[in-house]
Amino acid sequence: MDKRFEISLMLDLYSELLTDKQKDIMDLYFNDDLSLAEISEINNTSRQATYDIINRCQKLLLQYDSKLKLLDKQILVSGVKKEVQDKLAILKQKICSEDELDIINSIIEDIKQI
Repeated sequence: MDKRFEISLMLDLYSELLTDKQKDIMDLYFNDDLSLAEISEINNTSRQATYDIINRCQKLLLQYDSKLKLLDKQILVSGVKKEVQDKLAILKQKICSEDELDIINSIIEDIKQI
C-alpha cells in the first residue's frame, strides 16, 4: 500500500488522538494535498515547523497503529464485507421469490452501512 495513502487511512482512524492543530495540518497535507509552503501560509508558521509537525504526527500515527492494529482490522472487515456482498449477489440470481429477494436486498443495504 502506498505510504501516503496508508497515513491518510490512519489519520481517519486516529485523528482524534491528535491536537486540533496537528489534525488540521495533517488533513491539509494528506487529504487536501497542499504543499508545505501553502500549509505554512495558512497557519502562519514556517515551512520547517509544518514539516516537523507532519513528521512527528506520522510517527505518532504509526505508533498508534502498531499497538492498536485498527488499520489491519479495517482492511480485514472491508474484505469480508465485499465477500459477503458478492455471495449475496450470486444468491440473488438463484432466488425467484420476491420476499426472499427483499430480504437479501435488505441485508446488502445493512452491510453497506457498516
